[in-house]
Amino acid sequence: MLTAPLKRMLFGLGDEHVILEPQSGQLLHPEALVAFERLRADARAAGFDPRVVSGFRSFERQRILWNGKAAGLRPVLDSSGDPLDVAQLSPVQTAFAILRWSALPGASRHHWGTDFDVVDAAAMPEGYQLQLTPQEVADDGIFGPFHRWLDQRIAAGRSCGLFRPYAGDRGGVAPERWHLSYAPRAYELQQLLTPELLREQLQSCELELCDTVCERMDEIFARFVLVPENCYPAGATREI
Repeated sequence: MLTAPLKRMLFGLGDEHVILEPQSGQLLHPEALVAFERLRADARAAGFDPRVVSGFRSFERQRILWNGKAAGLRPVLDSSGDPLDVAQLSPVQTAFAILRWSALPGASRHHWGTDFDVVDAAAMPEGYQLQLTPQEVADDGIFGPFHRWLDQRIAAGRSCGLFRPYAGDRGGVAPERWHLSYAPRAYELQQLLTPELLREQLQSCELELCDTVCERMDEIFARFVLVPENCYPAGATREI
């Protein structure tokens, strides 16, 4: 059974486990912040300026985002990034379309503070409107040079324990090249999360499509929540 502090951390019910990253104002797990600062120093020496644009997210914030999409009040996108009409979709189709780009509340790795979204501030001209789209992080996109540099660091095992949990398309979450995770602590927390615990947490709040999600929880967990162990950097899973 989870202790109360672990449950709060796992599901983003509190922010006692995160601290301020002063340059961005975002909250990160302390160990993730140390890793990011080390990576940022190396990146700046190479001419880049990594900036965190989204760190810790609470359960409530994720719930509001989910409910807005399920109700058609926020855009729901297909795999190409084009808007869908949720009124034309079944509940299952709607849930799976949302999950392609947005985590279930309680299942977001951002709850842990180990995961964050990063951009290269040095590449952004004044007044640039950040979108966090695949086009921005493609090799020929505005942040392409930074991510190619990061590719090399990750491949060489010199990324300070940071990796991309959604580097490729595994048939669940869409690839997010901008999303970094501090592997040792993220893996440790992932081991605590189960379909049963997540189902119990969701049934305790007002969540759109809750019945649909809970009925398909095992499939959702496997496709959209669990990051396979072989996606973590070598050695990361042995550091817990």
